Amino acid sequence: MLVILFVNQLYKQVNKGEKTVTSTKTYGLVLTAFGAAIIAVLAQITIPLPLVPITGQTLAIGLIVTILGLKYGTLSVLVYCLLGAIGLPVFTGMSGGLSILVGPTGGYIIGFIPTALFMGWYLNKFGYTYIHGLIANVSGMMITLAFGTIWLKFVADMSLQAAFMAGAAPFILLEMMKGVIAAWVGILVRHRLLNANLLKLV
Repeated sequence: MLVILFVNQLYKQVNKGEKTVTSTKTYGLVLTAFGAAIIAVLAQITIPLPLVPITGQTLAIGLIVTILGLKYGTLSVLVYCLLGAIGLPVFTGMSGGLSILVGPTGGYIIGFIPTALFMGWYLNKFGYTYIHGLIANVSGMMITLAFGTIWLKFVADMSLQAAFMAGAAPFILLEMMKGVIAAWVGILVRHRLLNANLLKLV
């Protein structure tokens, strides 16, 4: 549903008669805004757990970076994080503010940025194929878990082993599954948008 909305909005932009839409800052802002919005929506999918909940955020990060690539994918993630930091309710559970960033789950959110940078760099270098999409997404999920675990260790004053068992171990298999989904859907959507001339990444 979100992907359909994204495609429809891009289609409207292209058909407004703006001949240079794909090379303007406005087009880049549209891509970034929709990317950040999709992350914010998927972030509300959550399964509560004692310390770190299961959320749709990492799936959303993978999807957006796979579809939009290094530049606009990373910008979307950065905008999402900044919106949450200033207090807009875009984080999990309609939450926001610096208190979230300095809390037990803040490391995961901060980790989204290097995750997006790595994924975008990898896909740009090796190509937007299903195999490389899978490698990029699964690796990205692990980067996010690593940042979250290290942050949890210090914020919750836990041993590294305890932080890993609470903040990473329960999610590894699930995150790998999210990586598979994000890679498959993201590459499919990206190729279809490009083939339909609805997506121009300049």
